[in-house]
Amino acid sequence: MSIHISAKKGEIAKVVLQPGDPLRAKYIAENFLENPRLVSQTRHILYYTGIYKGKEITVGASGMGFPSIGIYSFELYTEYVVDTIIRIGTCGAYTTDLKVFDILNVENAASESTYAKYAWEIEEELLPHQGSIFDVINETAKELSLVTNSTNIHSSDIFYRKNPAIPEIATKYNCPAVEMEAFGLFANAKYLGKNAATILTVSDIIPSGENISADQRETALKPMIELALEAAWKTV
Repeated sequence: MSIHISAKKGEIAKVVLQPGDPLRAKYIAENFLENPRLVSQTRHILYYTGIYKGKEITVGASGMGFPSIGIYSFELYTEYVVDTIIRIGTCGAYTTDLKVFDILNVENAASESTYAKYAWEIEEELLPHQGSIFDVINETAKELSLVTNSTNIHSSDIFYRKNPAIPEIATKYNCPAVEMEAFGLFANAKYLGKNAATILTVSDIIPSGENISADQRETALKPMIELALEAAWKTV
């Protein structure tokens, strides 16, 4: 076991789906996996391993922000020899060109964060997905007749900010939406030579204030979850 994940060696699958919310991990495990086993609940960050179409897959939470996903993804990659992590989460759109329920497959994550610089001496402020899983997700989406957008994303340290204008870095790299974890995940995977992808569902349109209600979220996220599971299944 690692410092922050109490699963024993062999209890974490080679492919991990990583939502931010522990309860979302629980929901996915109980509704999409066969025979899910709770393998870690340290700090109430839940990890389950179960069977999807005959193959073992783990789903577990990352928490919020680069420090949190940085810790969990690093320990998964190094302590549990995970090959691939697919982050599945929500994002806020900077533009009304996107709609709530839209699914984004993140091609690059742009960030002002110093996470990659001080963790791994990676100087770039734009980091791509890592490995082949991005392409697998796109191929799987076509097979499922799901419309997805391959796009850049702004990964921010900041949830609330004084200035409501779109941040300069998002404009510089043509990022139509914002979240808080992809850049950290991609940085870890780049340094360690692992596979990493991020699939997001648009939950909020920032300019208009439109959002997915709490009651809609489980239904709204189902296509993204199924896409991630099908893509993960192909890589196991």
